[in-house]
Amino acid sequence: MNPTLIIIIVFGLFIFLSSFFTVKQQTAVIIERFGKFLSIRQSGLQLKIPLIDRIAGRVNLRIQQLDVMIETKTKDNVFIKMKVSVQFKVIQDKVYDAFYKLEYPHDQITAYVFDVVRAEVPKLILDDVFERKDDIAIGVKRELNEAMMTYGYDIINTLVTDIDPDIQVKNAMNRINAADREKTAAMFESEAQRIRIVAKAKAEAESKKLQGQGIADQRREIARGLVESVEVLNNVGINSQEASALIVITQHYDTLQAIGADTNSNLILLPNSPQAASDMLNSMVTSFTASNIIGEQMKKQPKRAKRTDNTAIDYNPSDTSNPAEPT
Repeated sequence: MNPTLIIIIVFGLFIFLSSFFTVKQQTAVIIERFGKFLSIRQSGLQLKIPLIDRIAGRVNLRIQQLDVMIETKTKDNVFIKMKVSVQFKVIQDKVYDAFYKLEYPHDQITAYVFDVVRAEVPKLILDDVFERKDDIAIGVKRELNEAMMTYGYDIINTLVTDIDPDIQVKNAMNRINAADREKTAAMFESEAQRIRIVAKAKAEAESKKLQGQGIADQRREIARGLVESVEVLNNVGINSQEASALIVITQHYDTLQAIGADTNSNLILLPNSPQAASDMLNSMVTSFTASNIIGEQMKKQPKRAKRTDNTAIDYNPSDTSNPAEPT
């Protein structure tokens, strides 16, 4: 076969195959004829005239994201770095504008983001930047939509994904938060301590009250028991004095037994003879008798009156003379 014919066949086959091309899903292809826009081809198998038509470019119709890092200053003179994520896509009906009107769309979007952020953030203090980052994102989206819609781009969403102050500012903020939390913890600890002290004082007061009531009831029952014991002894022919002596002796030996049974008690010296209890009873009776005699004598003692010169004199209540007059 003639080699020239072979070359012509191969070249013709190549030209024929180059007239077919495929377009992926969510992609648009720009076809130009002799450098002039001809058509926009969508996804699928497409045909063009070889050597006349050419693929000028492909436009992605999917949602894209552009991350923009911005350094700016707040109203309270704190420099921060912000990361703004812009989600956008090419409007399917405006592929021509998106391809021919903007050569570098990412640079255009970045410029608008810088302009809006550096206009809004200097109006806010650092704390407000964190609290109102959604407002900043909404402002960026509004400005971008107005500007980029003309070029065939739709801004889906804008997000302020990071706010990074200077390291010294972050350390200062952490110290402030730590001091505030320590202050709150100290207040709660003081309140808890006060509650514990009050509760303990109330418990001690209630314990003392109950203890006093118990002692009073105990002594009341002891006195009632002593009265009953004396009455029982009187019924069998033992007079009150003998019954009292017997009870005192019994309690004396009960006390000695209780002291001896306690291994932890200190050394205590007490008389342990039977006569000791009797002597104790006699001393108590003698003390009561002497007290009664002194009381009666004090009742019979003459009262004292004052003269006009503030000197006191003794007088008898049965005397009708004026004690204040000098004799």
